[in-house]
Amino acid sequence: MSQSDFLVELGTEELPPKALKKLQTSFEQSMLAQLKEANLSFDQATAFAAPRRLALLVSKLDQKQPDRVEEVFGPPVKASFDANGEPTKAALGFARKHSVDVSELDRSGEKLRLNKEISGQHASELLPEMVSNALKALPIPKRMRWGSSRVEFVRPTQWLIMLLGEDVIDCTILGQQAGRVSYGHRFHHPQAITINHGSEYQDALHRAQVIADFGERRRLVESRVNELARSQQGKAIMPADLLDEVTALVEWPVPLVCTFEERFLAVPQEALILTMQDNQKYFCLLDDQGRLLPRFVTVANLDSKAPEYIVAGNEKVVRPRLNDAEFFYEQDKKVRLDSFNERLKNVVFQQELGSLYDKAMRLADIATFIAQQTDSDPILARRAGVLSKCDLATEMVGEFPELQGIMGTYYARHSSESNEVALALNEQYLPRFAGDELPQTATGQALAVADKLDTLIGILGLGKHPTGDKDPFGLRRAALGVLRILIGCDMPLDLEQLADQAIAAYGTRLSNSNIKADFMDFMNGRYQPWFVDEGISVDVVKAVLAVKPTEPLDFYRRVQAVLNFKGLPEAQALAAANKRVSNILAKRETAEPLPAVNESLLELAEERALFTALQQYEQQQLTDYAAKLAALAGLKTPIDAFFDKVMVNVDEPAVKNNRLSLLDRLHQHFLAIADIAELQ
Repeated sequence: MSQSDFLVELGTEELPPKALKKLQTSFEQSMLAQLKEANLSFDQATAFAAPRRLALLVSKLDQKQPDRVEEVFGPPVKASFDANGEPTKAALGFARKHSVDVSELDRSGEKLRLNKEISGQHASELLPEMVSNALKALPIPKRMRWGSSRVEFVRPTQWLIMLLGEDVIDCTILGQQAGRVSYGHRFHHPQAITINHGSEYQDALHRAQVIADFGERRRLVESRVNELARSQQGKAIMPADLLDEVTALVEWPVPLVCTFEERFLAVPQEALILTMQDNQKYFCLLDDQGRLLPRFVTVANLDSKAPEYIVAGNEKVVRPRLNDAEFFYEQDKKVRLDSFNERLKNVVFQQELGSLYDKAMRLADIATFIAQQTDSDPILARRAGVLSKCDLATEMVGEFPELQGIMGTYYARHSSESNEVALALNEQYLPRFAGDELPQTATGQALAVADKLDTLIGILGLGKHPTGDKDPFGLRRAALGVLRILIGCDMPLDLEQLADQAIAAYGTRLSNSNIKADFMDFMNGRYQPWFVDEGISVDVVKAVLAVKPTEPLDFYRRVQAVLNFKGLPEAQALAAANKRVSNILAKRETAEPLPAVNESLLELAEERALFTALQQYEQQQLTDYAAKLAALAGLKTPIDAFFDKVMVNVDEPAVKNNRLSLLDRLHQHFLAIADIAELQ
């Protein structure tokens, strides 16, 4: 089958830089999925995305779908012919529909059948609709119109290339008639470029000073910025999102070093970095001590003959931003941090749950309780709780909300608070995302748990649960944060006790009468997705969940023990035995407690051997979960022998109940750790 390269390029006005990478990925995935569905094979595909274009090059694409035979079923055979064997209207209509004679229909089954040969369509007939579908499916939250056109897209379209081999595919998409003309860099090469074949696309644009490959541009920006940073004896701060956004802003990246006045370094560097990154898309530079240098790198979109003008322009633009940060910082420092609590009385946390001041007072109570339970300083914990939300009322955080907590630390130190309290004001928000660091100070750990716990109890206490992918209050993230801190920081705290404290702190504000049960169910529901992401199988988590431990640290230790147990050669047989024991005990006709095992009623050697083995296990008085399960694994032989030789449900009630008691005693030892019957 003949093959040709296929090239599509849609030219537009500047595409949204934060969305460009997603647009490229979506367009490529949609096109490839449609090609696969259409049974058009190809060698490889390369996607391109630049500020003014989306493109895809598919190498060695089949020019035509393969022919295929399709099995088509018609009416029942009985209804297709009369008693004389003559075709009925049903048979004649089916044959006429498919342009065949009735004699060509297969009547060997229950229904008439036709093996219909279908010729494959030419790729040039299919590709316009595929491209249109892919563009319609792009993740664009709001589309726009331009001029008098009814066409809608994320930005006005300017040109369209659709080439299959050397031939233009005749079509119109998003108001653009397909051709072979593209355009280079808006300033360096604004004139038209003729593309004769898809294979020359990338080189032709490169000559017109456009690097169409997003990945290539990204690598170029990264390497050149790092090179300039080294020349300034610094290291560039290069978050992945910022690097992607800068890459999406330029077609021909030219990084340049700029400077700002050293006096601005008196402002907390996080504020300076934030305003330069978020507002100006600059790469800031740090020295080998991690301190901000009075220099930054901007990435221009052209190779200027007078780059000093670009540098001067950027330095002029950034100065007012830094002046603002300096002003806010100096204004905030004029008063003590705790004075901002008065403003928080007028800032709503949640309509039914009171103000941010109310929340801070609750955090003070909860953090104090946590500190008392973990032998840390309750006085520091209470102080941290009282100050926890003060920086939200400052000018700096009002301008830069991302600095919440960070500025609290600076202002607390300026107000002569203890260093641990100051650090806790930032640590309360940790971990901010999956994989983020945990609080390091004991006070920070107490406050971080208190903050997340208060939000969870408050929102769940109003009956507001996350639904599907909607979690406006971030409850899943908060719950996972609590679990990660309690486990990662070795804090042996009971979730039910924590819930009691948080519920009490709310007084009469909560309307959900089942809040504690809802909270525990919600927290228990977070273990499985977290541990599965960590490579722990679902059955191990379910085995521990079945016994409902209420301390996350204890939960984690049980999971580790069950994970080790699952790797033992006896595990599979013991899991099956436990399931059998559970089923036997579940079939009891009464819920009355079983009596203690009566040794005199043990008639058979196998039940006496199991009883002796259990006594020997109990005499060891093991406390470590892994050691307990390893010792219980050693009971496999007497357990197997018991089930091979001993009938439990005998006619004699005393003997029967005694054997049930023996099995229950065995079962309870396993359930003291986990329900290993859940193991697969």
